[in-house]
Amino acid sequence: MFSRRPALSLFFFFFTEQYDVVGPRDPVLVIAGEDVILPCSVKPSTSVVDMRVEWFRPDLKDSQLVHLYDDHVDKNTDQIQSYIGRTKLNHQELQRGDASLILSSVRVSDEGLYKCFIQSKYQYDDTTVNVSVEAVGRPPVITVDGFDHLGGLHLQCESEGWYPEPDIEWLNSEGVSLRSETTETHRDEDGFSVKQTITVHHRDDKIHCRVKLKHHVLETQIITTSKRFSSWRTSIILISVFAVLSVTAGILIAVFAPKNRVNVILDADTAHPQLIVSRDGKQVRYGNTQTKGNGKDRFDKFLGVLGKDGFSSGCFYFEVQVKGQTEWDLGVTRQSVKRKDVIHQIPENGYWIVGWRYGKYQARDSLAHSFSLSVDPQRVGVFVDYEKGLVCFYDVKSMSQIYSFTNQCFNGKLCPFVGLGYLKNENFTPLIICDDY
Repeated sequence: MFSRRPALSLFFFFFTEQYDVVGPRDPVLVIAGEDVILPCSVKPSTSVVDMRVEWFRPDLKDSQLVHLYDDHVDKNTDQIQSYIGRTKLNHQELQRGDASLILSSVRVSDEGLYKCFIQSKYQYDDTTVNVSVEAVGRPPVITVDGFDHLGGLHLQCESEGWYPEPDIEWLNSEGVSLRSETTETHRDEDGFSVKQTITVHHRDDKIHCRVKLKHHVLETQIITTSKRFSSWRTSIILISVFAVLSVTAGILIAVFAPKNRVNVILDADTAHPQLIVSRDGKQVRYGNTQTKGNGKDRFDKFLGVLGKDGFSSGCFYFEVQVKGQTEWDLGVTRQSVKRKDVIHQIPENGYWIVGWRYGKYQARDSLAHSFSLSVDPQRVGVFVDYEKGLVCFYDVKSMSQIYSFTNQCFNGKLCPFVGLGYLKNENFTPLIICDDY
């Protein structure tokens, strides 16, 4: 294993410029299957191109190697096998003192402590990054498991693929927790599976089964009826519930879009230096050339740009064409949102966005998590109700809902936001603000 504490000349130690290696104060939370950036940089900002950068796991036996950069190249021959092909440093960012590790396709086994060790010729320092992994399991499934002698309906709810161990509960239509009868939990290589049973004696009610972690919740409901229960009727009712949700999304687009549409013009002064905004402010694409200057209002790592006008009341709606683009984000942000360095694009930080990255649809609600769509949207509508704390995303063609942020608390002006990923996008297809609706 590589030596991480060399003997240093005291003379050079005290008479060369000193630096500190810094990382995040809080644990880095990530969903299994997503990519994550583990922040690590030197302060004051100093190029680490000529230094040794080593990432390793101090919580594993022999503090095994995760990634090594030395003599201007990556040297990963002694890398832990499970990390092969999943780690990289951004060599351009090393010039700015940023040695953050990009870890792709995060696994449950990646949870733990990571040490970022940076060594120059006469100095060294390190910082520890705590990574916490959550795996969101499959949506819970409710099945009818017969009746008791009093005519009560036995229901069983089960779900699998969670990490860490989730909580499971039943609730009635008023959100009151119902007493369960049995709970089973099992752990395997795919995570935790849970199963819980309950007997329902009342009729004409909606019964919910909810499985939840600290930051994520999945829920399924079943509608009981005073007529005779049967598994086939339950299935029909469940399908009807989800169909109503899709129809409602279509109605919202048809009713609110014409009335509340706004003329979104992108503000080129906020765009990442490698984004090219059209003269009319209606299109943005990634470019090979970089705009001179990195003003205080520009994004410098995320390829983002804001709309010129902000809104602090009422409802507004706009549409963005994403057809042909392989990496995109859109939604709304606070006008005063942080735009420099690595940003967790979550509501707590003033971001309400969804996107398509790494072949997956993602919503960043406290933590990024993935969801699937039956059809890839070509044009996405964004509807905001400021007073109700609502941000809804729709597939315009099918008039179906993609995702919604509800019960949010907005503070200050909200601006439309579009983005093309992080640091680089090799697809030059533009995102287009649409006015033809």
